[in-house]
Amino acid sequence: MQTRVPQAKVERTIKPAPSRYRNEVAKYIIKRNSDCIRCGKCVELCPYGVHVDKPGYKYFAEPKLHLCVGPECEKTDHYCVAKCPKQALSLMENPMMEVMGDYRWTADMILATWKMAETGDVPPREYGYQYETGNTGGGFDKIRIKFPDKPPVKVKEDEVDTSIELNRRNDGRPKIKIDVPWYGGGMSFGSVSNVTQLSKARACVAWNTFTCTGEGGYMERMRPYDDHVITQVATGLFGIREETIQRVPIVEFKYAQGAKPGLGGHLLGDKNTIAVSKMREAILGISLFSPFPFHSVYSIEDHMKHLDWIKHINRRALLSTKVSTPTDVDMVAIGSCAAGTHIVHLDGGYGGTGAAPDIAKKNIAMPIEYAISKVHEFLEAEGVRDTVTLIASGGIRNASDVAKSIAMGADGVVVGTCELIALGCIRCAKCESGRGCPRGIATTDKELAPQMEIDWGTQRIINLYNAWRKELVQILQKLGMKSVAELRGRTDLLTHDDYSK
Repeated sequence: MQTRVPQAKVERTIKPAPSRYRNEVAKYIIKRNSDCIRCGKCVELCPYGVHVDKPGYKYFAEPKLHLCVGPECEKTDHYCVAKCPKQALSLMENPMMEVMGDYRWTADMILATWKMAETGDVPPREYGYQYETGNTGGGFDKIRIKFPDKPPVKVKEDEVDTSIELNRRNDGRPKIKIDVPWYGGGMSFGSVSNVTQLSKARACVAWNTFTCTGEGGYMERMRPYDDHVITQVATGLFGIREETIQRVPIVEFKYAQGAKPGLGGHLLGDKNTIAVSKMREAILGISLFSPFPFHSVYSIEDHMKHLDWIKHINRRALLSTKVSTPTDVDMVAIGSCAAGTHIVHLDGGYGGTGAAPDIAKKNIAMPIEYAISKVHEFLEAEGVRDTVTLIASGGIRNASDVAKSIAMGADGVVVGTCELIALGCIRCAKCESGRGCPRGIATTDKELAPQMEIDWGTQRIINLYNAWRKELVQILQKLGMKSVAELRGRTDLLTHDDYSK
C-alpha cells in the first residue's frame, strides 16, 4: 500500500461567486437613450442594483442586466422605465434567449443555474426563470409532483434528512453515507480541464459526497480529496493502476454510457495532450477509443470476477456498476446485484457527453424515466431491493428532477451537466474539440483552461448544491416528509400532463 496523503478540508460556506465575465448573459436588456440627464433616479429606485452610477464620469456605467427582474417590476413603485423623468429607459427581452440552450437545457434553466451558482439560493420567482422543466415535450418535463393542499405533517426545515446510505449489504465494508442524494458523474481529465475536475472534487468534500474521475486515470492533484473520489474502470483501461484503485472508497465499473450504449468511449486526438497521454499511458495526439464491451466479461460470472478483483485490491472499497438502459435493464440490474455490487448506476439516454456521435445521442438507450421504475419494481419483486443502492443519471438538471427520480424508485442520482453549467457552460456543444470550449471548462488547452480559478469553480458548485438542497427540502416539507428515503418509490405522488386532464 502507498503512503496516504493528508486529506484536504473544504468549508461548506455559502458566499457570492459572481460571473467571471464583465457582462453576464441576462434575460432582459435595459436601453438608455440620449435623453438621459443623469439625474440618478434609476439608481435610487432600483432595489436590485441594476443601474450603476460612476462618480466623476459623464455617463452611467453599463447596467448589471443579469440582476434585472424585467416585467415583474411593472407591478411595483420602483419601475425605472416608468419613473424616469425623461422616459429615457426601455426594456426588452434579450434576443439571446431565443438561441441559447436547447430543448432540454433552455435559456431560462441555464440562467437560473447560473443564479444558484452565484448566490447559493433558489432564484426568486420575479426573475421569470422557468427552471423546473424544459421544452422537450416528454420525460421529466411532463411529469409533475402532486402536492397535497395541506401537508399531512408539519415538518421543520432542520428536521429534514437528505442523506442516503451507499452500502446496504452489511458485508463488513464501510457504511458510507452522503449528505445529499446525489454525487458528481464521471468526467475525465481530458474530457474536461484539471481545474474543472478539481473544482468538482473540492465541492464534494464540502458537501460530504463524491465525484468520479471518469475514464482515463487519476490526477496526482486529486490525492488530497481521495476520501470523496470514485475512480472509474472502463473498457479501455486507460490509466488504470492498482495504486489508484487503492486510494478511493468507491470504484465504479463502467460497462456502458447512456448517451452511446454499444459504442464504447471516445476521446478525440485534439484533447489527447501531453499531460493527458501521460496519465492515460497512450500515444500523444491520437484519438482514444474504448471498446465495447469489456472483452473479459460475457456473463454475470465474469462480472463477479471483476468485482472480486477490486475487492481483493481494495478491501475497503464499495463497488458500483454503471450500465446503460437497454430494454432488459432490469435483468442487468439483478445480475449485478447477484454479482455483489453495492451500487447499481443506471445511465439513461439523455446522459451528457460531448464526444458521442449525434446519431447515438438520445436515440438508442431507454430514457431514464422509464428505466428507474422498471428496475426498482423488479428488484422489489425479487426481494433484493434493499440489498443495493439504486442510482440514476442521464438528464438530471435540477432539484425537481432529483425528487422525481427518487419518487420513481431511485435512492439517489448522479449529476454532471449541471455542474458544468454552474461553471459557466453555455451549451455550445463543442466539448469534443481540443480548443472548442470557449469558457475553458471542457478543454485540455493550456491557454483556455487557466481562464477559470479553482477557488471560484469550487464555490460555484458548493453554491449550486446548497440551492438544490434548499429546494429539495422544500419539496419534502410540502409532502410532509422528514427524510428523502420516505420519497423513494412513491409513484403515487407523481402525475403526467398527458394523463391527468
